[in-house]
Amino acid sequence: MTDDTTAHFQQLARYNSWANSRLYAAALDLPIETYRRPTRVFFQSLHGTLNHLLVADRIWLKRLTGQGPQLNRLDEILYEDRAELTRARIAEDARMVAVVDGYDGFALARSISYVMTTGEPQEQVLSNVLAHVFNHQTHHRGQAHACLSLLTDKEPPSLDLLLMLRGVPAPDLGSLV
Repeated sequence: MTDDTTAHFQQLARYNSWANSRLYAAALDLPIETYRRPTRVFFQSLHGTLNHLLVADRIWLKRLTGQGPQLNRLDEILYEDRAELTRARIAEDARMVAVVDGYDGFALARSISYVMTTGEPQEQVLSNVLAHVFNHQTHHRGQAHACLSLLTDKEPPSLDLLLMLRGVPAPDLGSLV
């Protein structure tokens, strides 16, 4: 793998954090009953979807680093309180950036072994795992974005990568929770 590939994954880790900040700021702006209202998305609600995203990242970071909680249910609600969920998201995004920053081209090209939540052993090239992790985030952020569209008349924030690259700042979630 080239340094360009390493830089690409580092950019995706930072984008992930930026997009999550924009999404969470919009979620925190909702009245609590609206935020928790059931929708027809896979994880039932905006709250369920945001919890799922955190669960998935924790599962993958545990597989990649050996550190963190052992989670086995993809629909687990880690935090009932959305302020606690937001603080956990901030911490996990910082952790993801740090982990990805630690990889070089050689690391990205190697295979890693892990065990799926079903107990089945797997082996994948690290760059493919990271591509999956960031694609998974984008997929479910899209569902969360759809929840925001369904739950309010307010336009949800754009999560386009190019906005981040143009310098649109992420909201300071720490000041919102």
